[in-house]
Amino acid sequence: MYTSAKPYFYGTGRRKKSVARVRIVPGTGAITINDRDIDDYFGLETLKLIVNQPFGITGTVGKFDIICRVNGGGFSGQAGAIRHGVSRALLSVDETYRTLLKKAGMLTRDPRMKERKKYGLKAARRASQFSKR
Repeated sequence: MYTSAKPYFYGTGRRKKSVARVRIVPGTGAITINDRDIDDYFGLETLKLIVNQPFGITGTVGKFDIICRVNGGGFSGQAGAIRHGVSRALLSVDETYRTLLKKAGMLTRDPRMKERKKYGLKAARRASQFSKR
């Protein structure tokens, strides 16, 4: 993980089964996810845009470096978790960002989770096919 005496701002983000521990450090806009560059970690351009959304809303593009650890879930859930963590970390930078981020829905944890499988069924709601005879 990132070890330095530099002051940093911390935020925890969650989405689906993913949990992201995000640190933002004043810098040039470099993004490191699990010790890998964002271009190396996320293949899709849309996922990179999702991670950078809070900076675009607050007008802080290129002012902070992101260092984060994320685990659980898939790539889409992880990108959402990082976005949530970055938004929370930006609040500790400047509390006036709250209105902008809240209006854009960045501070709300996405509550949609995979529904659990019920006994007697093949999946969460999928039952075996009905047979008349």
